[in-house]
Amino acid sequence: MAENKMIINSEYHGLENKYLELKRIIWEMQSAVIAFSGGVDSALVLKVAFDVLGSNAVAVTADSPSVPRREIEIAQRTAKKIGVSHFLLKTDETKNSSYLKNPEDRCYFCKSELYNKIREFAVKKEIRSMLNGTNFDDLDDYRPGLKAAEECQIRAPLAEAKITKQEVRELAKQIGLEIWDKPASPCLASRVPYGNEITLKKLKMIEDAENYLKDEFGVSELRVRHFGNTARIELRKEDFLVANDNIEKIRNGFENIGFNKVVLAEFKSGNLNKMLKILN
Repeated sequence: MAENKMIINSEYHGLENKYLELKRIIWEMQSAVIAFSGGVDSALVLKVAFDVLGSNAVAVTADSPSVPRREIEIAQRTAKKIGVSHFLLKTDETKNSSYLKNPEDRCYFCKSELYNKIREFAVKKEIRSMLNGTNFDDLDDYRPGLKAAEECQIRAPLAEAKITKQEVRELAKQIGLEIWDKPASPCLASRVPYGNEITLKKLKMIEDAENYLKDEFGVSELRVRHFGNTARIELRKEDFLVANDNIEKIRNGFENIGFNKVVLAEFKSGNLNKMLKILN
């Protein structure tokens, strides 16, 4: 196993053991294709896989209307910096009526599409294992995609090594991943309330609206929820002042995108899943 030296203070001794366990798990796979979203979780898996497997590790990223172009660009830059071979896989979840109906288990259909495409890729390239970035905390969240991963024999080395989200960020920082503190960015469909149909127009409106806020006002972490003609902009408390000071400009910008009304709300990751838990 290639040695990737890492300086960790004594207080992180437990984390160092988890890091070594992560390397061991991946080393035993001999070759692996990593489902790389561009986020910090899958980036950590990818970096460690490349460190221990070299050219026997490759990255694949889904390319579909439900994936923000910014995220694909970030994935490409990160993979290039790591030095790993990186491929974009066209996925067709937006052609699946079950996905478009936007049920509570919508993510199952999306992940099934992706993982089946990855499995075809792995067979073609004669790669032994398929990995994702599911961390230990994710196992306690509502994630229908976990079922799809199990069905397609996708392994989650972070979860296997019991590495939590906070530990993912700490490890990513210590091994030099620039995106160690990157905010989570789930697919665009997650901005549409369950039960409301997913359309390509809605996905485009959401992406354009979020890009507008990021480009014009430098907001880094937000969600634009699509409620018909109304856009609910979820922002961190520290960004509320910027939004309030520029609300008329935002309304005009959103009107050009297709939203007739704008409302502001506090950002909390996984809001739609939290609502599900309350209802159930």
